[in-house]
Amino acid sequence: MSGERYTKDHDFVRVEGDAAVIGITDFAQSQLGDIVFVELPTPGQRVSRGGQLATIESVKAASEVYAPLSGEVVEVNAALEATPARVNEDPLGEGWLVRLRVDVPAELEELMDEDAYRAFLESGG
Repeated sequence: MSGERYTKDHDFVRVEGDAAVIGITDFAQSQLGDIVFVELPTPGQRVSRGGQLATIESVKAASEVYAPLSGEVVEVNAALEATPARVNEDPLGEGWLVRLRVDVPAELEELMDEDAYRAFLESGG
Protein backbone atom coordinates (compact mmCIF):
# COMPACT_ATOMS: atom_id res chain seq x y z
CA MET A 1 0.00 0.00 0.00
CA SER A 2 2.98 2.32 0.12
CA GLY A 3 2.84 5.27 -2.21
CA GLU A 4 -0.84 6.00 -1.76
CA ARG A 5 -2.18 9.20 -0.27
CA TYR A 6 -5.55 9.41 1.46
CA THR A 7 -8.39 11.81 2.18
CA LYS A 8 -10.60 12.13 5.24
CA ASP A 9 -13.42 10.97 2.96
CA HIS A 10 -11.61 7.60 2.61
CA ASP A 11 -10.42 8.03 -0.96
CA PHE A 12 -6.97 7.03 -2.13
CA VAL A 13 -4.66 8.58 -4.70
CA ARG A 14 -1.72 6.74 -6.24
CA VAL A 15 0.53 8.47 -8.78
CA GLU A 16 1.39 6.23 -11.71
CA GLY A 17 3.41 7.90 -14.43
CA ASP A 18 1.79 11.20 -15.41
CA ALA A 19 -1.61 10.38 -13.90
CA ALA A 20 -3.13 9.86 -10.47
CA VAL A 21 -5.24 6.75 -9.91
CA ILE A 22 -8.19 7.51 -7.62
CA GLY A 23 -10.56 5.19 -5.81
CA ILE A 24 -12.05 4.45 -2.42
CA THR A 25 -10.23 2.73 0.41
CA ASP A 26 -10.87 -0.70 1.83
CA PHE A 27 -12.44 0.99 4.86
CA ALA A 28 -14.87 2.91 2.63
CA GLN A 29 -15.96 -0.14 0.65
CA SER A 30 -16.52 -2.10 3.87
CA GLN A 31 -18.74 0.68 5.22
CA LEU A 32 -20.77 0.82 2.00
CA GLY A 33 -21.42 -2.91 1.81
CA ASP A 34 -22.11 -4.70 -1.46
CA ILE A 35 -21.61 -2.24 -4.33
CA VAL A 36 -24.19 -2.65 -7.09
CA PHE A 37 -23.56 0.37 -9.36
CA VAL A 38 -20.80 2.87 -10.07
CA GLU A 39 -21.34 6.07 -12.08
CA LEU A 40 -18.09 7.51 -13.40
CA PRO A 41 -17.27 10.78 -15.15
CA THR A 42 -16.52 11.06 -18.85
CA PRO A 43 -12.89 11.05 -19.99
CA GLY A 44 -11.90 14.60 -20.81
CA GLN A 45 -14.08 16.00 -18.04
CA ARG A 46 -12.37 18.51 -15.78
CA VAL A 47 -12.87 18.26 -12.04
CA SER A 48 -12.00 20.58 -9.19
CA ARG A 49 -10.75 19.38 -5.85
CA GLY A 50 -13.81 18.80 -3.66
CA GLY A 51 -16.17 18.57 -6.63
CA GLN A 52 -18.21 15.46 -7.40
CA LEU A 53 -16.16 12.81 -9.19
CA ALA A 54 -18.32 9.66 -9.07
CA THR A 55 -21.33 8.04 -7.44
CA ILE A 56 -21.25 4.62 -5.84
CA GLU A 57 -24.46 2.80 -5.02
CA SER A 58 -24.53 -0.11 -2.61
CA VAL A 59 -27.29 -2.19 -1.13
CA LYS A 60 -27.19 0.25 1.82
CA ALA A 61 -27.07 3.68 0.14
CA ALA A 62 -25.74 5.90 -2.62
CA SER A 63 -22.56 7.79 -1.87
CA GLU A 64 -20.77 10.58 -3.70
CA VAL A 65 -17.03 10.42 -4.30
CA TYR A 66 -15.40 13.84 -4.32
CA ALA A 67 -12.26 14.65 -6.26
CA PRO A 68 -9.22 14.71 -3.98
CA LEU A 69 -7.29 16.65 -6.65
CA SER A 70 -8.05 19.04 -9.49
CA GLY A 71 -7.44 17.89 -13.03
CA GLU A 72 -8.69 16.19 -16.16
CA VAL A 73 -10.15 12.69 -16.22
CA VAL A 74 -7.97 10.74 -18.67
CA GLU A 75 -9.43 7.27 -18.09
CA VAL A 76 -12.24 5.57 -16.18
CA ASN A 77 -12.41 1.97 -15.04
CA ALA A 78 -15.01 0.85 -17.59
CA ALA A 79 -14.93 -2.70 -16.17
CA LEU A 80 -16.89 -1.43 -13.17
CA GLU A 81 -19.95 -0.93 -15.37
CA ALA A 82 -20.36 -4.69 -15.73
CA THR A 83 -18.78 -5.71 -12.42
CA PRO A 84 -19.11 -2.96 -9.78
CA ALA A 85 -18.31 -5.54 -7.08
CA ARG A 86 -14.63 -5.20 -8.07
CA VAL A 87 -14.62 -2.17 -5.79
CA ASN A 88 -15.50 -4.48 -2.86
CA GLU A 89 -13.09 -7.21 -3.91
CA ASP A 90 -9.99 -5.10 -4.66
CA PRO A 91 -10.57 -1.37 -4.00
CA LEU A 92 -6.91 -0.33 -4.33
CA GLY A 93 -6.28 -2.63 -7.30
CA GLU A 94 -8.83 -3.62 -9.94
CA GLY A 95 -11.53 -1.56 -8.21
CA TRP A 96 -9.95 1.83 -8.96
CA LEU A 97 -12.34 4.49 -10.31
CA VAL A 98 -10.52 7.06 -12.46
CA ARG A 99 -7.13 8.22 -13.70
CA LEU A 100 -6.68 11.96 -13.47
CA ARG A 101 -4.07 14.26 -15.04
CA VAL A 102 -3.35 16.50 -12.07
CA ASP A 103 -3.47 20.29 -12.52
CA VAL A 104 -2.03 21.27 -9.13
CA PRO A 105 0.64 18.78 -7.95
CA ALA A 106 0.90 20.61 -4.60
CA GLU A 107 -2.60 19.35 -3.73
CA LEU A 108 -1.12 15.84 -3.46
CA GLU A 109 1.14 16.96 -0.62
CA GLU A 110 -1.92 18.04 1.39
CA LEU A 111 -3.26 14.47 1.52
CA MET A 112 -2.43 12.00 4.30
CA ASP A 113 0.28 9.40 3.89
CA GLU A 114 -0.38 5.80 4.97
CA ASP A 115 0.73 6.33 8.59
CA ALA A 116 -1.39 9.46 9.00
CA TYR A 117 -4.39 7.68 7.47
CA ARG A 118 -4.02 4.72 9.84
CA ALA A 119 -3.88 7.13 12.78
CA PHE A 120 -6.98 8.89 11.40
CA LEU A 121 -8.86 5.57 11.26
CA GLU A 122 -7.74 4.61 14.77
CA SER A 123 -9.01 7.94 16.09
CA GLY A 124 -12.48 7.15 14.79
CA GLY A 125 -12.19 9.00 11.47
